[in-house]
Amino acid sequence: MPRPPVSPAREERRLQRSAARLAAVQALFQMEASGEDWREIAKEFETHRFGQTVEGDEYREADPELFRALLEGAVDRQAEIDQATHRALVEAWPINRIDPTLRALFRAAGAELRTRKDTPPKVTIVEFVDVARAFFPEGKETGFVNAVLDRMAREARPEAFR
Repeated sequence: MPRPPVSPAREERRLQRSAARLAAVQALFQMEASGEDWREIAKEFETHRFGQTVEGDEYREADPELFRALLEGAVDRQAEIDQATHRALVEAWPINRIDPTLRALFRAAGAELRTRKDTPPKVTIVEFVDVARAFFPEGKETGFVNAVLDRMAREARPEAFR
């Protein structure tokens, strides 16, 4: 039986949440590179990027609540998230040796897995694999991201996999 169509409002909400995840990865990357406080970067994104065109790139309107929750969660729980990421990575690749974009992605996804119990872990994994595709269109990183996030999700939310 075909699924009923998704309402335009619900689809827009989904797109805004996806945009918030992408923006959170970009903001965490910028935060690591610049050393700026997450609140300043959040303000910059919300004011100058969400729903704007910047240097020819169009930025979708993003869910500001999810965006801020992911940034704050990633910063507040960075050590815990980094340790979980490290456990999910192959021994030869500690988190400090992986690409900074992937590090930001794992931190944002780790924050969602640990702080957003309203989002099923499988949704978080699919969404962040899509974010990885945006940064790495060749595709080889997406399988890696999927495997690491699956391990992280099973550790953070084992009850969701029973």
